[in-house]
Amino acid sequence: MGTDEKNGGQKNSFLSVFEKEGAAFVWSFLYFFSLLTAYFILRPIRDAMGIAGGTGSLAYLFSYTFLVMLAVMPIYGALVARYPRRKLIPYIYLFFIFNLVLFWYLFIQEIRLDIVAKVFFVWLSVFNVFVVSIFWSFMVDIFKAGDSKKLFGMIASGGTIGSIIGPNLVRNLIDGLGIENLLLVSAAVIFFSIFCVLRLIQLRSGSLAELENSQEKNANEKAIGGGAMAGFTEILKSRYLMGISLLVFLLSLTATFAYFQQGSLIYDAYPDTAERVKIFALIEQYVSIGALIFQVFISGPVLSKYGVKFGIIVLPALTIIGFSLLAVSPVIGVFIVFQTIRRATEYGMFVPSRENLFSIVSREQKYKAKNFIDTAVFRGGDVINGWIYTGLSSAIGLSIGAIAMIGVPLAAIWAMLAWRLGRHHEKITEIKP
Repeated sequence: MGTDEKNGGQKNSFLSVFEKEGAAFVWSFLYFFSLLTAYFILRPIRDAMGIAGGTGSLAYLFSYTFLVMLAVMPIYGALVARYPRRKLIPYIYLFFIFNLVLFWYLFIQEIRLDIVAKVFFVWLSVFNVFVVSIFWSFMVDIFKAGDSKKLFGMIASGGTIGSIIGPNLVRNLIDGLGIENLLLVSAAVIFFSIFCVLRLIQLRSGSLAELENSQEKNANEKAIGGGAMAGFTEILKSRYLMGISLLVFLLSLTATFAYFQQGSLIYDAYPDTAERVKIFALIEQYVSIGALIFQVFISGPVLSKYGVKFGIIVLPALTIIGFSLLAVSPVIGVFIVFQTIRRATEYGMFVPSRENLFSIVSREQKYKAKNFIDTAVFRGGDVINGWIYTGLSSAIGLSIGAIAMIGVPLAAIWAMLAWRLGRHHEKITEIKP
């Protein structure tokens, strides 16, 4: 074979792969876009349902959510171990659609709305964790490692756009359709997600990449092994991982305090459930737009120029300022501005920086310890911190402003820890070639 013929073959091969990856990218983008659009149609409804009977039940709802997750995770793990994800995913989404239709019927018939509202809150909290986890697991399955680095950022932006569109649909459709029928809108969007999954399966069915990587992937999964306690053991062996665990716990604490304050202020300011859904949707829309601005224009240049230590301290610093303002002026206008900036910074700056902290640990620690931190530490922290807030507000009787004042020194500790972890990460990356 001549050189020209060989080069021509390589070029045609490149064009063929590019064309295939282009189609997979478009369907993956639409998949994540539709998935998060569906979720963010439901999230403002969930938040309004959570405070339907007052904010006193939020700590219980956080606890129920954590317990349900602990119960469901082994079931999901068993299903994934038994069935290929590409076959399992459509059925899982069909199950969620059935759940939404059932909730719609219960809301329409007004059957024990007080209980159904609480069940819906817990259900959506679990739904969110699993659908996002399933999505990224599927993406890892269908894209090669080299391609994923180039495509995953843009695919993630599809989800961010969905998180903007979803709340906007709520605000524009709720008066005409009502809260209950928005559940059917979300179900229809999830159904489109299934169509995207099926198209991706069709594109990848029998692909050379899947066949080449299957043995390697199976070996990797077996090599990782272990369970939740294995992750806990890895954390106990490393002061650095213990520091990250505390960092995540303090993130949970400040986020939980802000979430409970949000519930109290909106509950008092808006007596009508539909109006609460609208204001929750407005906050979600502002947060998503802010996060998109961070992701596209700010995070990359800032992290490249100033490093992880700067990127990870921005959120704690803003939290100090926000809680200080709330301590002086605990009104809903101040809170909406604070919550919007805080959450946009979390998604757009803090999360990418936090994920970078794991880049210097071993592969075993990365998979075992990170999974434990993301689930047990963060979600368990939500429960503990929810009860701490309830104790401060209900048992002791502290006001929103007083609790915000308590949050200031806690956020300061969080900021100092973030800076130290960022500095340590910077030193290690300078040493490593």
